[in-house]
Amino acid sequence: MRYRHLWSSICGVFRGPAVFALLVVVVFAGCGSEPVAQRHLALLRLGSVLGETREPFSRADEVREFRFPSDHGSHDSFRSEWWYLTVMLDDENGSEFGVQFTVFRQALKAREVSSNPWRSVQVYLGHLAMTDVDRGTHHEFQRLARGHPGLAGVSTAPFAVWMDGWRLHGGDEGFSMLELDARSDEFRVRLDLQPAKPVVLQGDQGLSHKGPDQASYYYSVPRLKVSGELWIKERLHRVTGSAWFDHEWSTSVLGSEHVGWDWFALHFDDGSDAMVFRLRRRDGERDVHDHGVRVTTDGESQRLSGSDYRLVPLTFWRDGEGVAWPVRWQLELGDQRLTIEAALKDQRMDTALVYWEGLVHVRDSTGARVGRGYMELTGYTP
Repeated sequence: MRYRHLWSSICGVFRGPAVFALLVVVVFAGCGSEPVAQRHLALLRLGSVLGETREPFSRADEVREFRFPSDHGSHDSFRSEWWYLTVMLDDENGSEFGVQFTVFRQALKAREVSSNPWRSVQVYLGHLAMTDVDRGTHHEFQRLARGHPGLAGVSTAPFAVWMDGWRLHGGDEGFSMLELDARSDEFRVRLDLQPAKPVVLQGDQGLSHKGPDQASYYYSVPRLKVSGELWIKERLHRVTGSAWFDHEWSTSVLGSEHVGWDWFALHFDDGSDAMVFRLRRRDGERDVHDHGVRVTTDGESQRLSGSDYRLVPLTFWRDGEGVAWPVRWQLELGDQRLTIEAALKDQRMDTALVYWEGLVHVRDSTGARVGRGYMELTGYTP
């Protein structure tokens, strides 16, 4: 059974493709001799941990006070959580790259059942991807692990999130200076990241609604200054650029009226930023819970409702399995009419859970490039 065909029944509230991803973790992280496929089907017959649950997990149901640096860490009383970093880079020769690093956490139970770290109820999945615009290539990788100190986890003091050798962490300066160090068969990336703007609370003071009874706690660091090294096939590229960081946690799931979402995080050349997303409804109507944020050059943020912007797909790219992905968009944002286009059409995350996430360019009404960012598309089927 294809994982992505389960979308409409088990999709979660997440900004990213965490529901699919965490289903894979649940399936493959178990122990014992039962075949993986049988464990998978058994989980689905039980509704899986991704559907409604009787476990007494915490829920995002009211505005709360965010406290940092502790809220950069893990919130294990909630069922699902993720740390999401997207990076736009240029090397010393003007070549352009994009990097995505994501770690998802899923709790199988509301409380730990044993002090043995190998029986942790926390399971993790990591995604790492790199887009090389000049070469026209996109590489993606995933790793799965139990929440064991030697394999995967999160710490607060100092901040760190790690996944089987991939690591995003802060030093003695905490979250004010981060380092990403991760490698795959195709590339290695080591980046220094310094927040250039303060934390932005998404939605209603950090309570991000996705439906009448569905919400998450969600904040972003909308712009980080980046420098470091990228090795591709042993060739070193010294790179600089900017990044967007998201952190979100929840227990809820999306309603049956939704099939997926389209999400955009954009850095403009004038130093301002924006995030907008739309929930895609089965009936084709605009969802009342669409929202976003604009951030000025000095870090002041303004919440956007769905009436403040409009997203229209213009051009589609069809993959080898017949899925049409919208890779060029029109964004009407205030008095601006912008075009968002994929730096490469094929930036599909061809992991066990298929979605599209990659580098995009932003152009104004004259066609001049005025920014770039990342786009995520989920829930698309043939």
